[in-house]
Amino acid sequence: MASSDWLDIRGWTESIVGWSMDLVHDILPSNDIGLGPLGTLNIQNEFGSIQGALETFIFTTIMCSVVFGTMMITLMVVPYIERKFIARLMDRLGATTTLRSLWIGEGHTTAGQWWNQLPFGIGAIVGWVVKTLNSVAGNESKHIAVDRVHNRGYHGIWFLFPGFFQALADFLKFATKEHMVPTKADRVVFETAPVIIIATTVMVYAFIPFGPHIWAANPELSLIFMMAVFGVAPLGVFFAGWSSNNKYTLIGGMRSAAQLTAYEIPLLVSVLAIAVISGSFNILEIVDFQIETSNTWNIFIMPLGAALFLITMIAEVERIPFDMPEAEAELVEGWWTEYGGIRWGLMFAVEMMRAYAACILFALFFLGGWQLPFEDTLVGLPFVGGIFDLLATATPGIGILLAKAYLMFAFFVWVRASLHRIRTDQILEFGWRWLLPASIVNLAVAIWLRLEVWNSTAAGGWPIWAAPVLFGAFIVAFVVLAIDEDKEALELNRRMYHTQTLEKASPGTHRE
Repeated sequence: MASSDWLDIRGWTESIVGWSMDLVHDILPSNDIGLGPLGTLNIQNEFGSIQGALETFIFTTIMCSVVFGTMMITLMVVPYIERKFIARLMDRLGATTTLRSLWIGEGHTTAGQWWNQLPFGIGAIVGWVVKTLNSVAGNESKHIAVDRVHNRGYHGIWFLFPGFFQALADFLKFATKEHMVPTKADRVVFETAPVIIIATTVMVYAFIPFGPHIWAANPELSLIFMMAVFGVAPLGVFFAGWSSNNKYTLIGGMRSAAQLTAYEIPLLVSVLAIAVISGSFNILEIVDFQIETSNTWNIFIMPLGAALFLITMIAEVERIPFDMPEAEAELVEGWWTEYGGIRWGLMFAVEMMRAYAACILFALFFLGGWQLPFEDTLVGLPFVGGIFDLLATATPGIGILLAKAYLMFAFFVWVRASLHRIRTDQILEFGWRWLLPASIVNLAVAIWLRLEVWNSTAAGGWPIWAAPVLFGAFIVAFVVLAIDEDKEALELNRRMYHTQTLEKASPGTHRE
């Protein structure tokens, strides 16, 4: 592996585990212990025979825990982006629950001086803390308008992350709700379906590197293993819809399975093109190909592949405009209508996890992974190149990768705010008739680029014209298609997105 940074968690963990096992080996008695007719036992030698396997087991367990913990902690930012960014795009505040809610209540409604009911005199201490927090970070403000609405969360208290703790409140609500299984549901399948969906989603992160030294598993065919696990979820979705014994959930499950199948094929073909262009089925080697070998991000060489991967991933995680099978914004939620409590909460969290994984994978496959944008160019600049070199060296790869992933998720939210939900038949038609042929064309282009354009000699790589010509041609084609209007299709209402009125519905235009 060529790319690296100073945050060598795997190296540190391996050294600590090896040192610990060597210490245990040296502490154990080295003399032979007689066991009568069973012979003798040398504990130190016996431990030495399994020490290597034990070190591997402990090291792998620790790295799996590190990756899982990293995923769960960094995932907390995703719902925050979802809530706050969509609220800004929709011109509203969105979720406002903050840490301040512990002492100011919500909407200026509190439980009164509840601390006076605490025993052993501890209420006096709690009351003093609450009053102090209210005086420092309460709702009183010298601005009349702010004081009138009793909420200073957006005026001077921004560092307490208004809205961030909404996710924690939602989790506690789901965790305490009662779990009920429909009377005539297939209980075994009903309970198993969420396990399939949740377990396979978590397993995907075993193959996703968060940095050059932060990963749990790195087999030679990690890309194939990851996509195979990623494709198991539609089975759980269909099982959940069928086992609920509800015609609405069954229809939702069938719609979801049909949609995921329709978009899984172009997704796999576009991923195959990534492997072809990078010359490897290993995710780390795909990132290193962009950073070290070609010195060019794949998005500039395969812009069509990037667009296909992005569209199919949005459909795979069933986000707007491809969320018709569940329609989470509506009262009936497709295949998971009958689920409630912690199972509903976990499956909703899994949707976030799958979207988060899609964003990280896009950053790994097309945005250079943990490489800073234009890093080589900035480092080579006169006078200021040393500053950028220091910045690139000091910034851990996980920080760069997560920044790219969060930006991609913000793009997901932007798409959600910009496009409306489309019908199931339009979803399937778009997948089979447009994305599948486009993905095959993209694969053919990738094979041609790798065999005819790529120069693998020491001084070779992509020709200087490759990235500008390929990316520029994609932009021109996109603009031409975007401004093209099929008037016949528009009149027959055949297109997924069409104008129904010539009068814009801008604010204030329909006031009497």
